[in-house]
Amino acid sequence: MAAFFILAAGIATAQRWGGGGWGGGRWRNSIYETCRTAREAVNERDAFPTWTNEPGFDRDAFTFVRVRCGRTQSGSRSSAPWWTDFPESDLNLAFRLHQMTSMKVNPDGRVLNLTDKELPRYPFIYMVEPGRLLLEEEEVAVLRRYLDNGGFLMADDFWGEVQWQGFQRQMKRVFPNRNFKDLPMEHPIFHCVIDLKCSKNELQIPNVNTGIRSQYPPHITWEYHDGEECREVHIRALTDDQDRIMVLACHNTDNGDGWEREGDDEYYFHEFSEKKAYPLIINILFYIMTH
Repeated sequence: MAAFFILAAGIATAQRWGGGGWGGGRWRNSIYETCRTAREAVNERDAFPTWTNEPGFDRDAFTFVRVRCGRTQSGSRSSAPWWTDFPESDLNLAFRLHQMTSMKVNPDGRVLNLTDKELPRYPFIYMVEPGRLLLEEEEVAVLRRYLDNGGFLMADDFWGEVQWQGFQRQMKRVFPNRNFKDLPMEHPIFHCVIDLKCSKNELQIPNVNTGIRSQYPPHITWEYHDGEECREVHIRALTDDQDRIMVLACHNTDNGDGWEREGDDEYYFHEFSEKKAYPLIINILFYIMTH
């Protein structure tokens, strides 16, 4: 896999590659339950850019893998939110990585269960809205083995203390003796490719509607309003004995909307997608593949 990135001179003007229009309520959950790739969930396949990589080097191309979660803590499978922002966020992100870096990138991200036999092939997996996650016992064991063997999990788009505690309980089942630590802005993950010269709270990415309104007073960028805690962004890491980051939890922020909704509104693109969502994920990927 390509390990080094070259950032282009600037990010292109936002374009409407679907702009969030293909997902959500237009599609039944059953379609998402059976699809294996992001592009399978799009009914107009030409809506998103595609490209080819050198034949024979499929495993040397980065593939964005979204984890298909099972039950939530309410016990319901139908309400599991693993498809939030899907498939637009996955497809837009793959294109931006292809466009903006020297990485070889698979144009079509995968959707896998934790128990899928293909999971060890992919060093990066993404989990959205994990605040109500409830892992099966088999999934606990598989995730522990995957992370111990060098895999990386990014958790994104969950808000408030209740959702944080819910996710943390599940990670405690995976690693009972390990604790999350809040990464300070001095950590190299915020500076290794793109120097994010801001406070951590300035990295907060809201959903697109909240983000559009945030340009006007009172400039609110948090999605939930159940206490002061939702205003504070936390980038928390769970590390192994060699201090390698195994899990990175992006709490009180919604990077996925920054990828998915980049084409919906010019202000949202420039303020949240261009300045925050894409630079942060580029830094994360560079850091985890070189440390």
